Amino acid sequence: MAVRKRPAGKRVRVGVVVLPHGEGLPLPAYQSEEAAGLDLLAALGDAETVILKPRQRVLIPTGLSIELPSGFEAQVRPRSGLALKHGITVLNSPGTIDSDYRGEVKIILVNLGSDPFPVRRGERIAQMVIAPVTHAALEIVTTLGTTARGAGGFGSTAGSARLSGKGKSKPVGKSVKKAPARKKPAKSKR
Repeated sequence: MAVRKRPAGKRVRVGVVVLPHGEGLPLPAYQSEEAAGLDLLAALGDAETVILKPRQRVLIPTGLSIELPSGFEAQVRPRSGLALKHGITVLNSPGTIDSDYRGEVKIILVNLGSDPFPVRRGERIAQMVIAPVTHAALEIVTTLGTTARGAGGFGSTAGSARLSGKGKSKPVGKSVKKAPARKKPAKSKR
């Protein structure tokens, strides 16, 4: 099976400053040719271990500051292996690093597992995806277009009527008059 090479035109230059506590650690790297995320490492001291207790969150330094090109962001995401095996995830996932931020990249880890988890220097703790940013031009309108889903959210598409297109929604933004409720007939006394 032939290995596909990453297209040369898809690369984006990102400047990296290695801070003193990050010296000696490898730079973030893709773990396979088609990987979307660069693995970020914990830049703790050589003898330092942070024990992340269940339900505890902690800010872990990476020892790096980055310079993204304008029009790009870096998204910080959990590593699936840590999440599955230990319940370790990135709390504000995905975290966003804006192109104008020049401080140290730090990761908010949380332990959703049942056992304490040790974090040591050089451990791969998260991944960073570099992505283009689209700025929206917000425009005030009086109504929104009609869709089959409408204003339904939080599980509203699970019903078969929604998926089949039945039960069309009404435009959001206009007041919609509801039919008056029917009164139930009074029970006769015998």
